[in-house]
Amino acid sequence: MRLNELRDNPNARKSRTRVGRGIGSGKGKTAGRGHKGQKSRSGVAIKGFEGGQMPIHMRLPKRGFNNISRKNFSELTLGNLQAAITKGLIDSSKKITEVELNASGIVKKSRDGVKILNKGEIKDKIDISVTKATQSSIKLIESLGGKIEILKKAKEKKEIKEQPEEKEISKEAVETSTKDSADK
Repeated sequence: MRLNELRDNPNARKSRTRVGRGIGSGKGKTAGRGHKGQKSRSGVAIKGFEGGQMPIHMRLPKRGFNNISRKNFSELTLGNLQAAITKGLIDSSKKITEVELNASGIVKKSRDGVKILNKGEIKDKIDISVTKATQSSIKLIESLGGKIEILKKAKEKKEIKEQPEEKEISKEAVETSTKDSADK
């Protein structure tokens, strides 16, 4: 094979169909849209439309809710952690932090931190600090002589508006108001 014999696979670079460019192209006039009707016009989106019948997404009942206070953790199993240590992505002699885990690509960045799960085996003694961990994984790490530090993120405190104190009404004002109402 020589340089002048190099060529692409057949149909590897297929150019897009240019519609509406005359009858000789086979895609002229109506440009493959057929005659008349809503679908031939521009600006049409009939995705969930069922011809006026109540659409399926409206016939089915609503279910569940979205918890606004839900935490989103990146999960890290002990097996994956051990695999990363054996590959040399993480140094087990130093303290392992969430920043190192993100930098080495073991866990993807998450909104609320990293949670360690007890799945797989770990053989090395490690010193690690994460946001959350299961009780069994904590016991396993500590049984190997390692240390695990659970980070406590500061909870966002809702500011409680102080209600204005009730004004004390003097006894004289109360007596005068009662006399005025008795006179009327």
